[in-house]
Order: sequence, then structure tokens, then C-alpha cells
Amino acid sequence: MNLQLLGMSKKAFDDAWEGYTYLIANQKIKKNQYLTICDFSQSSSKKRLYIIDVSNKKLIFNTYVAHGRNSGKEYATSFSNTPESLQSSLGFYTTAATYIGAHGLSLRLEGLEPGYNDNAFERSIVIHGAAYVDAVRAKAGVFMGRSYGCPAVPQNEATPIINTIKNGSCLFIYHTSNDYLSKSKILND
Repeated sequence: MNLQLLGMSKKAFDDAWEGYTYLIANQKIKKNQYLTICDFSQSSSKKRLYIIDVSNKKLIFNTYVAHGRNSGKEYATSFSNTPESLQSSLGFYTTAATYIGAHGLSLRLEGLEPGYNDNAFERSIVIHGAAYVDAVRAKAGVFMGRSYGCPAVPQNEATPIINTIKNGSCLFIYHTSNDYLSKSKILND
């Protein structure tokens, strides 16, 4: 799939794959055809969201994704599970149901890692489209707009992305944070 040529590190993929297979084995993932990886170790000006069709070994989406306003500017460097922190949360999620909200079609996320992202539902951390995430900003050298902690995607790609991964697929938000990588029960069980 040439993921490294597109910017994803081998470590990001290996950790995502390890957690994905763990969650399938523990029956936490209902829809195992797709693995979504959000690589926050990359600049927000890069296409750092990858949706892989595991069954067909094919990358089906590679696009931009926002991080939380208080997680950093061009690069995400700080993460939190605390309500109203306006920061992104690391770790493994399962996608839930869709709804129509302030940003149109949106996808609820269920955080699977206590202490890291298990407040996602309470914090309204969802995948949604946003006008502040797009290729024009990236090409202009302007860092992406930032969300209140949601992995927001380009407005024109939100509906196909959400409809592809909704209802029980795996999402992994990755960063090289040693705190998370060394303490995640999913990655260290």
C-alpha cells in the first residue's frame, strides 16, 4: 500500500495493527473490514488520516485531519481525556452511530482506553467535516484549523468517510508519546 511513501511510519502502522488484531480477538470490533489510522506524529499540513480496507489490502482514503485546539499548532504535542480541554485523545476507538449535528453528518466515537480516551462520548469527540481542514490551507503553508478535540476531516470528504467506517470499525489515533505507548493496555497486554 506504500504507506511509508505517504508519510506513515512503520511504528505507527505496527502499533495500529497490533491493537486492531487485539480488539478483534477480544470482540471489541464488529466491523473488521476497515482500519483507520490518524497519525498525529505528522504535521497537520500532511494527509495524515489513512483508511485501509484490510480485506482487500487497499488504502481507500488518505486525507487531512485536524487535531484539538489545545493540542498544538502545526504539530499535535499535548493530549488529554479531560472534558473541555480542547485537546485530542490518543488510542483506540470503535466507531458508533451517525447523527446530524452542527457540522452536518457526524460519527460518534467510543474510546476504548481508560485514562486516555474513554471520555470521548462525554466530550462529544466525533468525526465531522470542517471548512478549516482542506488542501488549500496545506498548499498555502498555513497550518490546519483546529477542532475542540475532534478528528475533523475535509467537508467534501466527510460523508463518504463516515459512511465507510461507521458502526463498529477500528480507529487508532497515534502519536509517539512514550506515556501512551508504554502504558496502553491494548498495546502492552
